Amino acid sequence: MPEPLKLLTDRFDTPIGEMVIVADHDGNLRAVDWTDHTDRLQNLLRRHYGRNGFTLEPANNPSGLTDAIKRYFAGDLTAIATLPVQTEGTPFQHEVWRALREIPHGTTVSYGKLAAQIGRPNAIRAVGLANGSNPIGVVVPCHRVIGSNGSLTGYGGGIERKRWLLEHENKHQPAHLTLKLT
Repeated sequence: MPEPLKLLTDRFDTPIGEMVIVADHDGNLRAVDWTDHTDRLQNLLRRHYGRNGFTLEPANNPSGLTDAIKRYFAGDLTAIATLPVQTEGTPFQHEVWRALREIPHGTTVSYGKLAAQIGRPNAIRAVGLANGSNPIGVVVPCHRVIGSNGSLTGYGGGIERKRWLLEHENKHQPAHLTLKLT
C-alpha cells in the first residue's frame, strides 16, 4: 500500500471569511476553500486521494502560498496568477481549469464563451459542472464565469463572495478595464 500523501494546511482571515489552503510539500496548491465549508473540503480530499490516501498537518505559510493569496486580497491581483497548482480531475476538468486561469483578473466570461474558448461550444453544461468542481477557487478563478445574460450565477462560496471578488478585482484595475456588475 502506498504511503499517504502528506498535505499541509493553513488558515487565514480574508475580508470575506476565513480561508483554508491545502498544499503539498513541493509547494503546489491542492485545494482552497472557506472554513465554513470544511465538510466539502474533506469530501473533496477523500474523493481525490482516498479515505486513507492523505494526511493533513498544519503549516504556517507553506511555500509562501498564504502570503501570495493575502497579497491578492490586499489588492495585488497578480500575486496569485502563477501560483503552482496540482489537482486531481478528469482531462476535461483540467482543460476547463486551465482556461479559467487565462481569464484576466477584473474581467468575466460566460459559460458559453468559455466552452467556445476550449473548442467545445456545445459543452456549456459540462463546462459549468467542471467550473463548479474546481478545487482551487479564487486562484483558479471560477468566480469570473457568469451567466450569458451577465448575471452572477452559482459560486461554491456563495454569491455574495463571488460579488465581492469581482468588485475587488474591478476596484484594483486600471480605469479603462473596469466592468459593471449586474
